[in-house]
Amino acid sequence: MIKGLIGKKIGMTQTFNKDGLIVPVTVVETGPCTVLEIKESPKKIKLGFDPIKESKLNKPQLGFFKKLGVAPMRTVREVSSTDNSGYTVGQEIKADFFKAGDFVDIQGISIGKGFQGGMKRHGWKGGGATHGSMHHRRVGSIGSSAYPSRPFTGRTMPGHMGDETVTVQSLRVIEVNVEKNLVFIKGAIPGQDRGTVIIKRSQKRAFKPLDEKIVAVAKKVNPLKQSKKAAGGGKAAAKGGK
Repeated sequence: MIKGLIGKKIGMTQTFNKDGLIVPVTVVETGPCTVLEIKESPKKIKLGFDPIKESKLNKPQLGFFKKLGVAPMRTVREVSSTDNSGYTVGQEIKADFFKAGDFVDIQGISIGKGFQGGMKRHGWKGGGATHGSMHHRRVGSIGSSAYPSRPFTGRTMPGHMGDETVTVQSLRVIEVNVEKNLVFIKGAIPGQDRGTVIIKRSQKRAFKPLDEKIVAVAKKVNPLKQSKKAAGGGKAAAKGGK
């Protein structure tokens, strides 16, 4: 069985669970993904997603799809597999590959933010804000005097931020709409709307049904932080003594 599918981030919305609580979810159009190639060593499946016009592809790309006898696809990715016996070239895999309660890992390209300073990019504290410091958001000294006469490796600096491959792990599938190939995933996922993502089964958490009960945890009170009145001391105790 393959470990994941290709999807497209639609956007965020909210839904309600059985207890009437709001659950923020991201809607991902997952499939149908078409099997384009089966590899045995190592076991991998090449998938195609999102149909595209033939005029949008060059001749080598178009020839690849025509040789397989499938419609041209915008996105082609390879995913790992544990067993390829149940797959054939041209087969479609839809959103019912996942079910409510699954935990998944989402991989996508984060939103690009262009050139940014160190305070935004790395969370620098910044310089003094008053008393004429003239050093608020600047870089400052980056060298090491006469030796070694160069910045140390790994020095954080301003530069290009975002537009990187990011993976968010152990997000939970709340709902699956098989008719529209939509998967509702709790929480936010990387990338902008209409961006391509890879949805894989979580390697750290196994399936867990959604019918578990929400148990309210009683708030523990630290006796050292109680008020004097609650602790029976101070003025309340003095008045009682009188």
